[in-house]
Amino acid sequence: MREQLQSPTADIHFMSGGTITNLTVISHILKPYQAVIAADSGHVNVHETGAIEATGHKVLTVKTENGKLTPELIEEKLIFHCDEHMVQPKLVYISNTTELGTIYTKQEIRKIYPFCQQKHLYLYLDGARLAMALAAIDNDITFPDLAKYTDVFYIGGTKVGSFIGEVVVFNNITISKDFRFSMKQKGAILAKSWIVAVQMNALMQNNLYLELGRHSNNMADKLKAIFANAGLTFAFKPQSNQLFVNFPNKLAKKILSHYIVDNIGKTEEGYTCLRFCTSWATKEDEIQTLAKFFEKNINI
Repeated sequence: MREQLQSPTADIHFMSGGTITNLTVISHILKPYQAVIAADSGHVNVHETGAIEATGHKVLTVKTENGKLTPELIEEKLIFHCDEHMVQPKLVYISNTTELGTIYTKQEIRKIYPFCQQKHLYLYLDGARLAMALAAIDNDITFPDLAKYTDVFYIGGTKVGSFIGEVVVFNNITISKDFRFSMKQKGAILAKSWIVAVQMNALMQNNLYLELGRHSNNMADKLKAIFANAGLTFAFKPQSNQLFVNFPNKLAKKILSHYIVDNIGKTEEGYTCLRFCTSWATKEDEIQTLAKFFEKNINI
């Protein structure tokens, strides 16, 4: 892993899944009165059952248009939380890809990280869907970039087929001291941790990790073409394996009765946004089956 990251001093730990990784890392770094800044759509805010708050740390949310944070958006929270009567913002949480399927560029990361350093904040990147981000057509970020422009991040394995497995990488080793004590306290040390290492070792051979991410994205591109050719619009720019499509309400209802997709809700009068997510295991004939179903029901 250190060779892939070109970071010989990186402090690396093997974890089982995304939520326990996020709560263990964040609770380890923050003092009891400190908080994490995240996009309002961020995984730690929406999809982790209050895990961060359960460890005693408030999540300060920022409204975004595309799921991505910027120095300007982070600054707004810092200005408001100005004294000891409020929690102290100390860690900035971002994910790549975001929960909206968008990706960060190297320029965006390079702006956020020095800003965080200037403001004495830690930058943590959730890499649950990192394979899809790094394999995206628009991507210009590499593994070494992540080691250079974050304090800590993790490489997600479960979303590319690993039975269990996320790899936490501390680039700022001043905050990783005694991390294994935090892992043990949070139930994050596995009796058979080598199982995670074996799987991640396989994923890192011959670009398999990126190939699986690329497959997920390619399957999403085929879906995107079906929807775009039908004149449908997307709530967020499609950049990876997640598509947020605006459907007429009747068609959305029909799709929901046949497919397991997320109902994001009403977007405009008469339309509902549905989230489609392809994976490392999605097959092209499954896309073709959906295409036939869609063609049959498009005029509902």
